[in-house]
Amino acid sequence: MTKPSISIIGAGFTGLSLGYYLSKAGWQVNIYEKDAEVGGLAGSYQVEGTHLEKFYHHWFTNDQHIMDLIKDLKREDHIIVRPTRTGMYYANQFFRLSSPLDLLKFKPLNFINRIRLGFVVLAVRMVRNWKTLENITAKDWLIKICGKQGYEVVWEPLLKGKFGRYAETVSAVWFWNKLKLRGGSRGEKGKEFLAYYKGGFASLAESMVEAIQNNGGKVELNKAVAHIDTKATITFSDNSTAQADHTVITTPLPIAANLLRSACEGAYINQLEAIQYIGNVCLTLELNKSLSEIYWLNVNDPGFPFVGIIEHTNFEPTETYKGRHIVYLSKYLPTDETLYNMTPEAFYQYAIPFIQKMFPDFNQDWVIQYHVWKEPYSQPLVTKHYSQIIPGFKTPIPTVYINSMAQIYPEDRGTNYAVREGKRMANDFLSGKF
Repeated sequence: MTKPSISIIGAGFTGLSLGYYLSKAGWQVNIYEKDAEVGGLAGSYQVEGTHLEKFYHHWFTNDQHIMDLIKDLKREDHIIVRPTRTGMYYANQFFRLSSPLDLLKFKPLNFINRIRLGFVVLAVRMVRNWKTLENITAKDWLIKICGKQGYEVVWEPLLKGKFGRYAETVSAVWFWNKLKLRGGSRGEKGKEFLAYYKGGFASLAESMVEAIQNNGGKVELNKAVAHIDTKATITFSDNSTAQADHTVITTPLPIAANLLRSACEGAYINQLEAIQYIGNVCLTLELNKSLSEIYWLNVNDPGFPFVGIIEHTNFEPTETYKGRHIVYLSKYLPTDETLYNMTPEAFYQYAIPFIQKMFPDFNQDWVIQYHVWKEPYSQPLVTKHYSQIIPGFKTPIPTVYINSMAQIYPEDRGTNYAVREGKRMANDFLSGKF
């Protein structure tokens, strides 16, 4: 009996999880990845012999889909759960925001608005049907709950830092789900616990590749797809071709549109291109000293270009990286902006004065090495009534499907939901739905 076959374009966590579950069920799986490594947005580089994500990553303790996958791979001993410290930088001051008591001490808000800010947690829990939030922006929803001062001090800088000129168009559904996830990762006393994977996310991705290969599947790197024709034949950039019973594209939608442009009508391509994306530039510093004791520092200073400073080694110990302190400085922005198009050296030099202003003791002698990573399709722009513009999994080509992070909704993109969607599609194939 001939095995069912599938070609999967993209070796991020969606493609890998889809390939893993189908190969486990006996399918012939072939995954094609244009880059030299697997992992997608969770891709990594080496720091002192250890994988480190190019863009900061962690899991919430309630991220059940990724935990189930890890258990299925028999890698439970690689899951690490630790408490974290979060804070905020506002008006040249640092504030801890790791507990309800920290919130009550948050002086930038008057006492009433501190209480109102705390009501956001209750408001999140009271939402029973996320569809009731689809016709309202995050801005309007937050002002209604915590008032204008609470919004302008706490939430507006974060929305602008994340979405820039699109901040006021972001759906309340997106923000509600972010807060719901974060709240679900707190312990009884309000302290936040997060999870990581021993050896980094790339180590987990490599375990998935190994399992796929052990099941008879293939994962080809440096294998870029040029286009797919109406008969579902894949043509690669080296002019080689591939054919399978089914093909799944797991790339961002604009890339999927380019792959299908010659085979599908303009109306369908327009649907794929209707969803906009925000890019990201992430500066990673390897330091010989720590900047602070805070893991996740939200930057609420509108004059500061980074939305967050994440000191990874306040979560995963410096011993993992032979004593180096790892700090991420993240900037979300459209790819047509000047900052996105800076050279790595120019971006690094641009960032230094802002770091020195926030941390006066810092100087460049602390920097052992730096890296600048860019991703043009980092975050889909989730606007009002987003559910009405998301394309389905099926394409006009009967055996070709799309499964991308822009279709994860009402949740936001992330490895946990990438795994969920990959497994869900695998189950659809196995049940004969597709």
